[in-house]
Amino acid sequence: MAKKRATATATKTKVKSLANGDVPVVGAREPCPCGSGRRYKACHGREAAHAATELVRRPFEGLPGECDWVALRELVPAATAALTLKDPLPDGVPSVTLGTVLPMAWPGLRRDTGAVLLGLQNEAASGDVSRDLADTLLRALTATPGSPVEGRRPAADAPRLQDLLDLDAAFVPEVHTGFEFWLEDAEAATGEVAASLERANEAAIPTVRLSGVDAAYWCETPEKNHLRWVMPHAEEELLDALARLHAAGVSSLGDGTRLVGSFRAHGLVVPVWDLPVGMGADEVEKPAASFGERLAESLAAGGALSAEERRARSGFTNRQITLS
Repeated sequence: MAKKRATATATKTKVKSLANGDVPVVGAREPCPCGSGRRYKACHGREAAHAATELVRRPFEGLPGECDWVALRELVPAATAALTLKDPLPDGVPSVTLGTVLPMAWPGLRRDTGAVLLGLQNEAASGDVSRDLADTLLRALTATPGSPVEGRRPAADAPRLQDLLDLDAAFVPEVHTGFEFWLEDAEAATGEVAASLERANEAAIPTVRLSGVDAAYWCETPEKNHLRWVMPHAEEELLDALARLHAAGVSSLGDGTRLVGSFRAHGLVVPVWDLPVGMGADEVEKPAASFGERLAESLAAGGALSAEERRARSGFTNRQITLS
C-alpha cells in the first residue's frame, strides 16, 4: 500500500509540474512525463544528467579575485575573506564570510550571532563549484542561528556565486596562522573544542600571501619552501612566456630558487618555484615583483618559440598536473 500511495503522490507532482511547464525527475526507466512516449533516461533525463555532471572548467570566472578564489580553494590552509552580496543581507545576518575550511568540514555555518560562514574547501556535489557554493550560501542565510549547513546537489538551474555576489566589491583574502576564525572567542575554547583547534593548527602549513603581486602564496615545508602563484593568463600564452624566460635563464627568483613546473586548478595555471628553507615570504617579495615585470614583457613579445624555448616548454608540460 505504501508503494501505491507514493506512486499516487508522484503522479500528482508530475501533473502539477507539467502544468507549470516543468518536466519533473522520475525513474530512469519510467515513461518521460513530457508525453513523448520514450523512457525518461532517453528523453529529458538525458538533459538533466548532462546538466548535473557537466564540469565547469573555470567556476570562479567573472568573480573579483578569481585567482585568489582558486588559491583559497586549493592552496591555502587557513584564510577568510568578507563577501558582499548584491542584495541586502536578511534581517539577523550581520555578515557573510568565506573560509577555507570550517569545523567538521561543514559546507556552511550560521553562528549564534546570525553571521554566516561559507566553507570553500569541500567536495563538489555537482560539476560547478560556484553553483554548489551559492546553494550553500542561500541556505545558510535562512538557517537557524547556531547550526551548520549540510552539503547537497543543487538544481541544474540554481543561482551561481556570480549571480549572488556584488561583482564590484573587492575580494581581499586574509591568511591566518591557524583556524581561530572558527570561533568568535577562540581564547575561551576549552575541552574537546580547544583540542580539535590545536590539532588543526598543528597540521596547517605556514602560508603567506605576497603583498606586491596578485595571488602569489609562499609556504614553508620541512624540506624546502615554495612559491605558488595563480595566474590569470591563457594557458598556451603563459607557458610560451615561461619557456622564453626559462630558456633565457631568468625564470628563477634568485640564488637557490628554481621554477620547477606548474599545475592547473579550476582552469588556471599555477607556476611553482622551489625556494631555500631559509627564504621567508618577505625575501620573496622583491624577486617576485621583478619576475612579474619580466613575465609581462615575455607575454607581450609573443611570436614563435626557438628550439631551446620549445624544449623548455615541453619540460613544463610534461611536469604539469591538473588538480581540478
